[in-house]
This record gives sequence, structure tokens and C-alpha cells, in this order.
Amino acid sequence: MRKILIPTDFSQNALNAIKYGLELFKYDRCEIYVLHAYSDEVYNTKGLLVRAEFDALKQQVFLNSEANLKKLKKEILTFSPNPKHEIIIRSEFETLVDSVNDLADKENIDVIIMGTRGKTNDKKLSFGSNTLNVVKYVKCPVLAVPNSFKKGTPSKILFPTDYLLPFKRREIKLLSTMAANFVAGITFLHISKFDQLSYRQLDNKAFLKSNIENNKADFVTIMGEGLTSTINNYIKSNGIDMLVMVNARHSYLENILYTSTIDKIGLSLELPFLILQNLQRY
Repeated sequence: MRKILIPTDFSQNALNAIKYGLELFKYDRCEIYVLHAYSDEVYNTKGLLVRAEFDALKQQVFLNSEANLKKLKKEILTFSPNPKHEIIIRSEFETLVDSVNDLADKENIDVIIMGTRGKTNDKKLSFGSNTLNVVKYVKCPVLAVPNSFKKGTPSKILFPTDYLLPFKRREIKLLSTMAANFVAGITFLHISKFDQLSYRQLDNKAFLKSNIENNKADFVTIMGEGLTSTINNYIKSNGIDMLVMVNARHSYLENILYTSTIDKIGLSLELPFLILQNLQRY
């Protein structure tokens, strides 16, 4: 049984992520938690409220959240009436990051699926603030889906890696199963200034190979230093329709996320982006 968490703000971007995620895991038996965290809607109300007014507002926002979730669940069952999927709706009076983190730990979630941007849909940003914060602070794989991406399930997956990080078996299994369901090929791309791997890199690469034996996989090495430009060029020239990277301490991806330079660096995010987490949950 796979467990999937999909936060929603009831935007079109969130709905697009739901549709993509349900199609991606349509062959798997899944518990799918659709979550709306609404504390910001209460606290961001203009004006200072007395306690009675605050409690009344909080109750009204909760009722609106429940009504919208029930409406959304009904809509989901019209476009994806999958008997393998159990849709579970949750309203939580918490911040999005806290709510997602708590539910991910409590239910041992396999993957979180979100739109890259929410209601604000600022096209100048690759990631909206909510998605970026979930990726940075919730130690669970995140699949971020751009609203502009309409292609459907993946056929060519790109996984840039330096082989320096140990991979988590559970997360590689998630990728392996997902790719195998659609006979998608996975390309592991190593960009390096050196033509030989260290013993650590060789061991990690061997572990990776042993866990994707049932997948179509290629291991490609490109000599050079320009990580971002090489990744972007490879995506464009090879018809890649999903990007996978690992977030870890002192990694290339963590540097992008924590310095808020993901847009300045120019990493192409106009395709679904699966972020694996080589970090312990707190």
C-alpha cells in the first residue's frame, strides 16, 4: 500500500498536481491524503479580533475548508474513479509546513505531490513559497508539478547524480516502481571533471544498479563543470519529461534551495521534479 499526501489550496495549480499524481500512481493501491491547512487564512485576517470573533472566524474557515474538500473529493472521483485509490480528506488548523510534516510522519507517507506554485501563480518563480518550504523542511520525497506541464505520465526520466551520497532504498524503490509502471527509461547523469570514480562513488553506483535491475536504465558521464547548463541542455536535447534529484546537506540542490537562487541559477523546472530526501526527519 502506497501512501501519498497532496496538499491543496484549491487552486488550478493544485488540481493539476492532483490529476498528474493520480495518473502517475494509477496502477498502485494507494491511500491518498488530500490536505488543506488553513491557519494562515485565520491569522491573516485584517483587524484585531476579540476571542469570540476569532473563534467564530476559525470555525467558519474550518467549515469552508471541509466543504471545499468534500467538493474536491467528489470532483476527483469523477475524473479518477480508481478502485485502487482511497481518498482521505483532512482539514488542519496549522501552517502548511507543520501540517504536512506531522501527517508525513504520522502516516509514514511515501511521497508528497504539490504544484510548483499555488494560488499566487507568480510565473517569475520556479517554486512558490509553500512548495519551496515543504521541500526544504519536510524530510519526505516531494514531486513538484508545474501547471504548464500537460504531457502525462513519464517516458524519459533524468536523474543527475555525483554518486557521492548514499541512496535510500525506499526512495529508489519508489522511483523504480513508478518508472516500471510506464516502462520509462531512467538516465543517471554524472557530470564531472574527472574520468574515474572514487571507491565511495563506485559503491553507491553499485547499490543504485542493484535496486533498479527491473528498469530500463542508462548511466551517462559528461565531462565538465557547468552543472546547471549541462542538465538543462540534456533535458532539452533528449525529450526528458521528469527530473529527479537528491536533497542532502551540502548538496548542489540544497545550495539552490537554501540560498533562494533557484531562479537566478536557471535550473529548468517546466517538467515534474521529484526531489528525494537524503535527510533525517525531525
